[in-house]
Amino acid sequence: MDEGMDSQTSVTAEVQPEGPKNDVPNTNLTDGKDELFCGPQKTDTSKDCAQMENSQDGVASQTSMDCGSASGLDESTPVDSGCHSTQSHYSDGQKSKRSTSPGPHPVKTTCVSAHSPNPKLTLPLSSSPMKGVSTPSDVEMLSPNSPICKTILVNSSAEKLHDGSACAEDSSSAKESQQCVKDSDSECSVKENPNPVSTGTEDAKIAGSQSDEPSKSVSLAFPNMDKQWMGTPIDELNRMPRCAPSLSHLKAVPDHTVTIRTDLLREGQVPASYPSKFKDAWDDMSVKMPCSEKSLFPMDAEGGGGVQSRWELIQTALHGGFKSSLDVRDAILRYNIVHAKKWDFTALNLLCTECLEQSELEQLFATTLPAMVDLALSAPVLCTLPIPLLKSGTNHSLTLSQEQIACLLANAFFCTFPRRNSRKSEYCNYPEINFYRLFEGSSPRKIEKLKTLLCYFRRVTETKPKGLVTFKRQTMNTPPNWESSQTQLKRLHITCEGTIEDDGYGMLQVDFANRCVGGGVTGHGLVQEEIRFLINPELIVSRLFTEALEFNECLIITGTEQYSTYSGYAESYRWKANHMDMTARDYWQRRCTEIVAIDALKFRHFLEQFLPEKMTRELNKAYCGFFRNNGKHLSAVATGNWGCGAFGGDTRLKALIQLMAAAEAGRDMAYFTFGDAQLMRDVHTIHSFLTERQVNVGRLHKLLNQYSSLVCKNCRTTRPDVTLYSFIYEKVSSPMAADAQDSTKDSGMSPVPSDTQ
Repeated sequence: MDEGMDSQTSVTAEVQPEGPKNDVPNTNLTDGKDELFCGPQKTDTSKDCAQMENSQDGVASQTSMDCGSASGLDESTPVDSGCHSTQSHYSDGQKSKRSTSPGPHPVKTTCVSAHSPNPKLTLPLSSSPMKGVSTPSDVEMLSPNSPICKTILVNSSAEKLHDGSACAEDSSSAKESQQCVKDSDSECSVKENPNPVSTGTEDAKIAGSQSDEPSKSVSLAFPNMDKQWMGTPIDELNRMPRCAPSLSHLKAVPDHTVTIRTDLLREGQVPASYPSKFKDAWDDMSVKMPCSEKSLFPMDAEGGGGVQSRWELIQTALHGGFKSSLDVRDAILRYNIVHAKKWDFTALNLLCTECLEQSELEQLFATTLPAMVDLALSAPVLCTLPIPLLKSGTNHSLTLSQEQIACLLANAFFCTFPRRNSRKSEYCNYPEINFYRLFEGSSPRKIEKLKTLLCYFRRVTETKPKGLVTFKRQTMNTPPNWESSQTQLKRLHITCEGTIEDDGYGMLQVDFANRCVGGGVTGHGLVQEEIRFLINPELIVSRLFTEALEFNECLIITGTEQYSTYSGYAESYRWKANHMDMTARDYWQRRCTEIVAIDALKFRHFLEQFLPEKMTRELNKAYCGFFRNNGKHLSAVATGNWGCGAFGGDTRLKALIQLMAAAEAGRDMAYFTFGDAQLMRDVHTIHSFLTERQVNVGRLHKLLNQYSSLVCKNCRTTRPDVTLYSFIYEKVSSPMAADAQDSTKDSGMSPVPSDTQ
């Protein structure tokens, strides 16, 4: 204990922050020696295909059912005994020299088409070139090649905005409430499709009548028809670490658990675990580890009955060696025997029998899997400090080394965590962590997920990762008084090209989360959140200790690394290549990648989201994710159509809500519409309109409530005829509004002449 106290509290003289230095290019490096897919080089045609999730995906990734497995009891009823450099060397966060438009960059690829019948995974992984694929990142995203990005739209007057028809941009899981209906706020008409693709305006001739821009914007709209981005140039927005506050020396405090020797933290060195010997904790405040001596397994009658150490059984099973996927299955079921008749390893078997060449299989079973076994069984040496549960209602941070995370994820792969296979256990309000659902079924999704994760395991077993990752559960007990806010909207960059992870580097990147973080990443789900958790697998470990998020909570993850690139979305998702993440590290040796998980409400009926209490909830949730105590010079928010896919949210309302929350938190915003050019124009126009007239957050909040009471409350149709944006244009531009403003001190809107419309 003395050693631990000294190591976690001492401040060493050699670790001192200095000013930021030159940019570090963030490029994908490739040695050109190995191909990620076997076969001749082809053009990847799926990179811009943004398919909407099917009904099964909607359930898997967008509902709280993924908090746990429905597979019944756990494997046993355990017998409980007791119940880049340091600060002086980091860059300013620039990955590479980029244009102000976040469009696709040239890509040199060594992959065959992701649509090939049986793309092969070559386990000797190489680095990929810089990603230049505008890959969709949520179910509400539209393909950059969709008609909406290529049509010349003619804007008509605001009075005719409600004449267009649309279909909700949603997965078929919510199709009962998302049929093609009259929609004044969306501009698409989508037919039933087994694998529907989110599309934009399908008919250029009627596109103009569906625009949500004010009538006087016609003369200004034509020059913007071919623009792929609008607003503030993205390079003018703040990025980390350029705008990051200086960090003090890392140390453990009551609300921050640190599992490494902070006094030995050095650039380029693998952090040392703290304490030096395994400290067991089998209680309701900590993760129950598979290597705990209190994790016991019942013996059968032939073995004399009683119990035995489950960890010893795990060691024996995994040390038996693997020659096929059946050996992996048999080993896992030896210590999960109660699930022997329920768990299905079809996907793992298909990967090994139909998707890998013989040489690749030999590499997997001779090198990768044995190394993963060694990594998993090193838990008592690497993960020596009890890992606290980040429970609801608490503000607590946990910092782990990337090597410790790799160890925990290897245990998740081999399904060793006790009490985590049943929704009836004490972890029923936590996401599932063991990977058994990844192995089941014959869906191509599972094959591609396994390829992506095996890429990660190959990397971390070949070269030990050297950084740290911090997980912070943040609870907001005192939300802003939205109605009285005098805050003006901040700057906006909005684009129909690019992705959050590529073009929002160094910004606060929004994970469109499930309340059980990760959604269906270990199951069938494969939309924005699941994809991000796959290409940054260190995010998955948050499922081990993060309880389901409450209405006023978020999870902030800083320092994860991207290991893979991909193409497609949902059914079209394909693992593409190994990725070398060159993002700068901060003083705590964390990658300057900050991701916030915020979960949106799910709406079965379109009008429900306009209820004042629902809009306030979403405002508070977004603000909780965007707010920081050190509110000066914060990085911009990189976000998109949060909660608009299977959750039924309206893209235009959610854009305003996020703009309001970001402004209140002191952040600019980079908004990615994922191919929806009309949405880009509509949001840019309303933002410009509001900022030019100095409509502040409080006034905008009142306008939203007025729209709810005057338009939505008495609406007898599925969707109102008057759009939200046209309502705002009318109210703000009317002479009555200007006159009322002159007589109201706290109206929140600067006076405007009556002829401004």
